[in-house]
Amino acid sequence: MTEAASLDTRTRLLNAAADLIAATPGEDFSLRAVCDAVGVKMPTLYHFFGNKQGLIEAVIERGFDMYLSAKSASESSGDPIQDLRMGWDAHVSFGLENPGFYTLMYGKVRPGYSPEAQSKPSEILRSLTRRAEAQGRLVVGYEQAAAHILATNIGVTLRLIIQGRADPDLSAGVREGVLAAITGTAQAGDDGQHLGHSVIERAAAHPEILGTTETALLIQWVGRLGESEGSGQGQ
Repeated sequence: MTEAASLDTRTRLLNAAADLIAATPGEDFSLRAVCDAVGVKMPTLYHFFGNKQGLIEAVIERGFDMYLSAKSASESSGDPIQDLRMGWDAHVSFGLENPGFYTLMYGKVRPGYSPEAQSKPSEILRSLTRRAEAQGRLVVGYEQAAAHILATNIGVTLRLIIQGRADPDLSAGVREGVLAAITGTAQAGDDGQHLGHSVIERAAAHPEILGTTETALLIQWVGRLGESEGSGQGQ
């Protein structure tokens, strides 16, 4: 078997396993069924993965590789909160398009354990919330903000996979709710700080209203006003 053919067989086994998992999320699957789907014998599967757990771990790793490849292909908006919004939508889309991979990546739970491959996308998320915190855009710490986003994003995606269909209104509603909670805009009112947060996040969510450059300037200016109010300057 040539190297190219070997890689193709391995990939087809991974895809077959993912398809079987997607067909019955949360249930066990048969190694023989995986082999039958690809048209190979059991020794071939053992050659590539060693055992069932090896196959499962390889499917998880491949799923995260696919997920990170899709994320790296997307462009940043230049605004961390807007990038969180875009990242949420990309996460849900990936789960709905790849339910077999996703249910293993985020739905197969073992207490106290998370796959090593989860660390990279989690760090990307924390880097965005860290930037938002540095800009004074959060009312919670960046790690807590990242945890809020990840927990709700996974929950919504798994729910939609179980439903077997997209629900843009549900996803957007939960997304905006958690973003409002971590940025403080859920409490916006007459208070100057909360009003400032509300203006900033409204502009960041809709950069087409003012334009990209003007939106960035508004965020800077309102942020400075908030810092001045917080330090007591101008009183």
